[in-house]
Amino acid sequence: MFATISNIWKVTDLRNRILFTLLMILVFRIGTFIPVPNADAKVLADIGDNPLLGMLNTFSGGALQNFSIFAMSITPYITASIIVQLLSMGVIRKFEEWSKEGDSGRKKLAQITRYGTIVLGLVQAFGLSVTINRSVPGLVVDTSWTGYALIIITLTAGTAFLMWLGEQITEKGIGNGISILIFAGIIAGVESGVQTIYSAWFLNQAEVGMGWVKLALLLVGMVLLIAAIVFIQQGVRRIPVQYAKRVVGRKMYGGQSTHIPLKVNAAGVIPVIFASSLLMFPVTIAQFLPQSGFTDWIQANLGFGQPLYVALEVFLIIFFTYFYTFVQINPVQLSDGMKKNGGFIPGIRPGKPTELFITRVMNRITLAGAVFLAAISAMPVIFMAATDLQLYFGGTGLLIIVGVALETMKQVESQLLQRHYKGFIRSK
Repeated sequence: MFATISNIWKVTDLRNRILFTLLMILVFRIGTFIPVPNADAKVLADIGDNPLLGMLNTFSGGALQNFSIFAMSITPYITASIIVQLLSMGVIRKFEEWSKEGDSGRKKLAQITRYGTIVLGLVQAFGLSVTINRSVPGLVVDTSWTGYALIIITLTAGTAFLMWLGEQITEKGIGNGISILIFAGIIAGVESGVQTIYSAWFLNQAEVGMGWVKLALLLVGMVLLIAAIVFIQQGVRRIPVQYAKRVVGRKMYGGQSTHIPLKVNAAGVIPVIFASSLLMFPVTIAQFLPQSGFTDWIQANLGFGQPLYVALEVFLIIFFTYFYTFVQINPVQLSDGMKKNGGFIPGIRPGKPTELFITRVMNRITLAGAVFLAAISAMPVIFMAATDLQLYFGGTGLLIIVGVALETMKQVESQLLQRHYKGFIRSK
């Protein structure tokens, strides 16, 4: 391990990428403490008592409680990405054409996503400022339209800056920039979670012994959960592929055996992030709409921890797991590529039978990954119901932390292996 870490700093390009990523994370953390003008953040001391705001505060790394320029975090960008990707699945023909054009098409869709982020950011900033000021009077100092406009523009600009920051990390740093920012925000919230547990289990001296028992059980549960997450994230189904020999001129090509690695959870942590962000949106909108039976129903039934919220989150995670997996891995393209290069799966005919076989295997293994993600996402609700603690760091946060760490480690691994250094993963 120590030899691997020392190897990282020997590679100039890799060292610069890691330092750049750390610098961008530092900029993100500094921004979470820069307050929004025309707002008094001191009134938000008990923000954790509100389930929706507590969840948003966890993903923003405490920026919402400080009501800083990054209070909305990267949520509008994630929502815009979901909308654009769904529209690219045949809803808007132009988007579908761009999605098939390769790098140039992806750039066009990325630009549309940026514009969508600004629009959604304006809407969410308005809803957030009005909602919090209504729930906690005194947050907004000047309640005129110009005062609100200043807050809305600042919050939207903060989200746009985070979007740019994430893109810079992806391009010049290590890992996926948006995931890294969410990772940093959740890590920053661990301290408040530890303080909550300490206050509930150790502050009362009469229950110190029971507190240690609870803490031990919690630590054992977290270790087992991390092991399960790593097991699922690293799980791969290898489909054997045989390439026929063919003669071109005087040379012979093909004849080797290989395999197609299909991951149990090819979508990673994206479905969890998508589902959480999508479920926050209607409640945020409902809280600044005029009071009515419909808005009351949304706030009562779609709030964090409510049965309907949990059911919809499980459904959305399963849906996005399948959706994102089949976006990344296209059975038709895999089948056509093997057929053109003389490859086949032993016992399966090339063409349509190969496509159906790959689809069937993907459906089975993706179901296991989707159910696992859904079960992990429901754990914070179960934990809060069992302990009566308002603790929003749970299975979902742990899943994102471990998932992002594994993906980032793989990128570092590939950089080291390209330069003939040993990485973290040892071959048998």
